[in-house]
Amino acid sequence: MAKAGRAAATWRAYREVAKPGSPGLGARLKAVPRMIRGTLKGNYPHLGKGQIGMFAVGLAYIISPIDAIPDFLVGIGIVDDFGVFIWLMSSLLVASGRYVEWEREGLKPLGEQPRP
Repeated sequence: MAKAGRAAATWRAYREVAKPGSPGLGARLKAVPRMIRGTLKGNYPHLGKGQIGMFAVGLAYIISPIDAIPDFLVGIGIVDDFGVFIWLMSSLLVASGRYVEWEREGLKPLGEQPRP
């Protein structure tokens, strides 16, 4: 079941990036630092500080030597790290794509209509 969830998350992220007219992979990756900075300063209202915290926890888990499943168990030892990596990358790609689109629309606050 967990494999299906990771595969579905990967597929959703791919569809989001490949959608016609949506920001490309490079634009999304370049936008991540701006998105995080804007969220922490309170300028970007569409992403919560809790989500930024979850991204940080996911990154810490990936680089940490402490794992839920030890890496010395060949084959399954890296599965948990890979699952967290897939979640982190797909979440960041979707969120940064929305951020780039928000920038393109003129940096409007949440709930405000675009200007004519």
